[in-house]
Amino acid sequence: MKISTWPGAIALAAVVTVGGATSATALGPTADQRLDGVIVVAGNTCTWTNAHTSADPPSALSVDRTTINTPGGNLGCNGSITATLNNNPAFTFDDAAGLARTDAIDITGKQSFISCRYKATNITWNRDAATRRYVNQAFTASKVSGSFLCPGSVTTAAGDASMLFH
Repeated sequence: MKISTWPGAIALAAVVTVGGATSATALGPTADQRLDGVIVVAGNTCTWTNAHTSADPPSALSVDRTTINTPGGNLGCNGSITATLNNNPAFTFDDAAGLARTDAIDITGKQSFISCRYKATNITWNRDAATRRYVNQAFTASKVSGSFLCPGSVTTAAGDASMLFH
């Protein structure tokens, strides 16, 4: 895995298809103020389940990073990458347009001894039909800190991340 490609995918989000969770209807209330996420990071998959949110969509909400990051959460990646969410992302929803927006996602990714921190702002997510699953539009994250081996910015392609509110 090339170090120049993996931080970009992590910088999404969360952020990032989600399996195994029950989706709610697009316009109805969701059940338990939880969020599952998946992101593909240079061929490695990072996932988490049952992160806590402050409200149910379509109400504006924030995601509690302590329920994503270990030890309180279950964020894990296959392969040799680890990731940590550094902020509590805020989401707003436009049900009529089928969109969600995130104010910022701030992520640190580590591989071996190399650490890279990236921040992306104003991320737009497309709702998947009549569910509360949202898939990212392409975005670019800027390097906040880390090794000189980390690129200055990275781009996450559309569809490389998704969130499922339930």
